[in-house]
Amino acid sequence: MPTSAQTQSIATTIARIILGVIFFAHGWQKFFQTGIGNVATGFEAMGVPAPTFSAWFAGIVELVGGAALIIGLAVPVAAILLIIDMAGAIITTHLDQGFWNGDGGYEFNLALIAGLIAVGFVAQGPLSVDGNVLGKRTGS
Repeated sequence: MPTSAQTQSIATTIARIILGVIFFAHGWQKFFQTGIGNVATGFEAMGVPAPTFSAWFAGIVELVGGAALIIGLAVPVAAILLIIDMAGAIITTHLDQGFWNGDGGYEFNLALIAGLIAVGFVAQGPLSVDGNVLGKRTGS
């Protein structure tokens, strides 16, 4: 029977990987399907400030941050950058659409932020680069 710590480590790992896949896929889409120029044009149409910078920021943070979450590397840094990305999306695009995702609201972004908070600031365990490198250096 797994211990509470083992169960928490497994749950954190699963949640971190799922969040990572979601963000990685969105970053991939921005760069390799939609195209970053088209993302910037879309951001401009939505009134996002500095649309070209914002498109690059979102694309890079989602792609690289998603990959970092998947492998468990620099998870707190990735979580903070992704939270900033989602907060920006809420403020610039979704807030005036209301709560519900189906209406273009911020429900999904808020759920992603909750997930990032839940997995971003806890010990990552042995199934992560952070857990294998940082854990051994700090003796935890």
